Amino acid sequence: METILVDIDGVLVSGRPQDGAHLFTDLERDLGIPLARLQSEFFALRWPAIVTGRKPLLPELTEVLATLAPAVSAETLIDYWFRNDSRIDRSVLAAIVALRRQGRRVYLATNQEHMRATYLMKEMGLERHVDGMFYSAAIGYRKPDEEFYRYVAAAVETPPKRTVLIDDTEANVMAARAFGWQAVHWSAGMDLIDQLGLNSLQNQLG
Repeated sequence: METILVDIDGVLVSGRPQDGAHLFTDLERDLGIPLARLQSEFFALRWPAIVTGRKPLLPELTEVLATLAPAVSAETLIDYWFRNDSRIDRSVLAAIVALRRQGRRVYLATNQEHMRATYLMKEMGLERHVDGMFYSAAIGYRKPDEEFYRYVAAAVETPPKRTVLIDDTEANVMAARAFGWQAVHWSAGMDLIDQLGLNSLQNQLG
């Protein structure tokens, strides 16, 4: 196993730093924005183009908030969003560090738009712990589209059977396996080293 690709949301990062709850748990209380309307008017309609890099986040969100919550700026909501979706699973991070120390390459492979991708790598410091990030807005396709996997495979130049994806979305896992990769369908509480079958490394972690 040479290259390990780790999803971010739902694997390495999940929910609010203080309690792990969904990032928008208190959205209406804190910012006065009804979550159901944000989902239907922004995420359902505009997010597909944003997360694949065809449209930028800031102006799209500004347009929606102009009618949904005129008193709230897009910058305010983005700051709230990113801060409240930044709880790092320290056991997963420790496993990533251990894997790289053993000479394995570990990349993040995620569906993200440009602003949060930068926030994750720079502000949250994930770039210090991985070999790089592959994300949908930069690639132009998102998981489980085969073109996402094709792009990553060409970049890492690792034989398919020596490439493994760790992802919490079943469709993404199934697509990776269809592409010839190994893949683990992640659930909260799993042990990354154990899922990779690396018992000797698990013993070193103690």
